Amino acid sequence: MVKLNKIYTRTGDDGTTGLVDGSRRSKSDARMCAIGDVDEANSALGIAISALERSGFDAAIVAGLRRVQNDLFDLGADIATPGEDFAPSEMALRIVASQVDWLEASIDTANEQLDPLTSFILPGGSEAAAALHLARAITRRAEREMVAASVVESLNPLAMAYINRLSDYLFVLTRLVNKGQGGDILWVPGASR
Repeated sequence: MVKLNKIYTRTGDDGTTGLVDGSRRSKSDARMCAIGDVDEANSALGIAISALERSGFDAAIVAGLRRVQNDLFDLGADIATPGEDFAPSEMALRIVASQVDWLEASIDTANEQLDPLTSFILPGGSEAAAALHLARAITRRAEREMVAASVVESLNPLAMAYINRLSDYLFVLTRLVNKGQGGDILWVPGASR
């Protein structure tokens, strides 16, 4: 259990932050940038969830996104744990195959309810879908930061798979949300020439 008695510690005033193993890194380190982008994606999901709840969308979609929010904390902990051993343990919270499998099954279930794509989709539609598109784009940035960090040191391959599947999951959810709100906004190549 996590217990936070004090919010500020002053240990980061020198521009560093601690990892799970106790080592310190610059806050501009690639690993730390990836953790920050995962946190930003999670915050964007919070906005999307609020929009979905205001719009009265299916509680199952909200429940799935809340599950993802929790998984994103797991992902942040995984990225914050350096090393080559990616097996979960009492001291190392790691993304596991069942978390990736859940995303894949959820993508398949949502995609079965959608018509095939005929064009690229412009981010937007309903407020909830627009918020999901933003979360998807931030998730893609988090993935790029994780890839950059993995060039320098090892990251859990299942964490890499999770972040990649997450953006796909958010994409199909935007389509599902927009399906009930007038449909996708399709890109028309060269429309304003």
